[in-house]
Amino acid sequence: MKISKYAFASVFLLGLSAFSENSNVLVNGQEEVDGGDEPFTVVDDTAEADTMNVPDMGKDVETHGFNADVKQVMDIVINSLYQNKDVFLRELISNASDALDKIRFLSLTDPSVLGDTPEMEMKIKFDKEAKTITIRDTGIGMTRKELIENLGTVAKSGTTNFVNAAGGKTGDLANQIGQFGVGFYSSFLVASRVQVVTKHNDEPNQLVWQSDAQGSFSVSQDPRGNTLGRGSEITLYIKDKDKNDFLDEFGLERVIKRYSEFVTFPIMLLKEHTDYIEIPLDDVEDQKDEDFEISESEEEDEDVDIPKTKTEKVITYEYERVNEKLAIWARDKEEVNDNDYHEFFKTIAKGYSTNPMRWIHFDAEGNVNFKSILFLPDEKGADLMSPIQQQDKSGLKLYVRNILINDEFKDLMPKWMNFIKGVVDSDDLSLNVNRETLQHNKIIQAVGKKCQSKALQMMKELTKEPMPELDIKEDDDEEDIEKKKKALEHPYDKFFRLFGQHLKWGVIDDYSNRPKITKLLRFTSSKSDGQLISLKAYVDGMKDFQDQIFYISGLSREEVEESPFMKKLLKKDLEVLYMIEPMDEWMMPHLREFDGHKMTLITKEGLKLGDEVCYFSSTKSMILANPKCLIFDNFRMKIMRKNLKNSTKENFLH
Repeated sequence: MKISKYAFASVFLLGLSAFSENSNVLVNGQEEVDGGDEPFTVVDDTAEADTMNVPDMGKDVETHGFNADVKQVMDIVINSLYQNKDVFLRELISNASDALDKIRFLSLTDPSVLGDTPEMEMKIKFDKEAKTITIRDTGIGMTRKELIENLGTVAKSGTTNFVNAAGGKTGDLANQIGQFGVGFYSSFLVASRVQVVTKHNDEPNQLVWQSDAQGSFSVSQDPRGNTLGRGSEITLYIKDKDKNDFLDEFGLERVIKRYSEFVTFPIMLLKEHTDYIEIPLDDVEDQKDEDFEISESEEEDEDVDIPKTKTEKVITYEYERVNEKLAIWARDKEEVNDNDYHEFFKTIAKGYSTNPMRWIHFDAEGNVNFKSILFLPDEKGADLMSPIQQQDKSGLKLYVRNILINDEFKDLMPKWMNFIKGVVDSDDLSLNVNRETLQHNKIIQAVGKKCQSKALQMMKELTKEPMPELDIKEDDDEEDIEKKKKALEHPYDKFFRLFGQHLKWGVIDDYSNRPKITKLLRFTSSKSDGQLISLKAYVDGMKDFQDQIFYISGLSREEVEESPFMKKLLKKDLEVLYMIEPMDEWMMPHLREFDGHKMTLITKEGLKLGDEVCYFSSTKSMILANPKCLIFDNFRMKIMRKNLKNSTKENFLH
């Protein structure tokens, strides 16, 4: 079975490229042919469950055999490359979008290529009885030569290289995916047979391609004639075991919205609507036919209220667009207002009810091109309530050309940044990859570094924002004003109270960004009166003789303030940082110093505060062992600040 399934993947591999390159047009359902002999052979409804209503091919049908490696490739594609079956629809929609992009590009210089089919859209429908899903687009389509080469013959020469590149290891296979176009072959995750109908402007006839992935495929003219106008239509004959998951309006819409919500072109899904209408009854006899029993006395009584209408159930079908307008990150930033960002944030951050605190929208250009929007939430969602060590969900969604690849991609940002919500969309990545494939991708690493830098920049800018103004109303009394003053909080302080634990975990876990994260930390102290201060603010307020940053650990502010170790420092007016959160105990072994000043725990034995006396060898005066020194005479100590220059000193600490 392995030997058989490797081949078809490659065959189909370039098939996907074909679809993307030459067209992937997914058309709405097949058009009926009025009158005449029916060109398709329809199997009776009483047929066995495994019998499919497969249309007949044309008289010019050609059958091409896949080589022995094709099934081997299919085995890799189906069993190793994709982790869930939903992606088949994502891949086919992506191919259709590529095909539409190509015809749109051609139409810019030659509008006539659109012909009688100016619409650029995709239509998707399903048929429970026939067990089919049909995907149609009005893209560029394929010629007969392209059908054979892209969905068959090229794979004969490319399959061996594909298999050899894999070397029997799925990890190595990941590096080859983009070269072979595997996406189309994901159809066989859910389908036992696939039919492709396509019409290209340069091809006089509409063509049909069919295969059951069992070693061959067939190509012919479509006996129905030109039903598409232009584009391609893929019909999947769904396996029995998958019919309950995908032959359903809500199931299809769920997959489309998850992966393809922001595709540029409209995605139309055929939906069923049920209405109840009132139909007038012509006479009493009609009413009797509707099971109304009328007695002789009622017939004689003119005042009897006899129903004059009947209610009838009417079922209609209509295509409705299920994807949103143009992706917000692809729009010009000047065209996007705050409400647009607010709505988009709530779309991607499920369960968050408030608007984001801040966001950054940027385009990265250079060796790697991508677009991104990153948000700082204004609340702590349910997904962040567990200890950070146990949080395994990322807040970023990864897109490739507006197609969702992974909605919880963990390798763009370190774990401590998982509170950041947003999207990343790159044209430089391959669609046909899974998480394991992307994990060590150099492009992903470059994108991740840029996103991390932007996230840190966003937090840094938040620290620089001015304090909000006090909102005092005319009827506020002094007590109200005092309450508002106490409640007034700097935006960054609010952010840190929400996500400070994540930043502290960043000091532990993110060595490369540790210096930047350290500047964003906030603590309370013996002088801050419960307010948060930065390490820089602490250093700016240090005594002239002080060269250490003092801190104390404890379970609460009350506990550390009552510690006997505090008395000595308070007596000398030295500020002490309070490390009173559980995460602090984990963090401090990784936070050894800041701005050249050692972090010193005041409860350690032999603590030196920095004001101990030392001597010059000249014996003329005594000084402290500190570049910012204190000078004394023999009788009393007079404190003066002076820089030591060109002196040789020996220290004798008392």
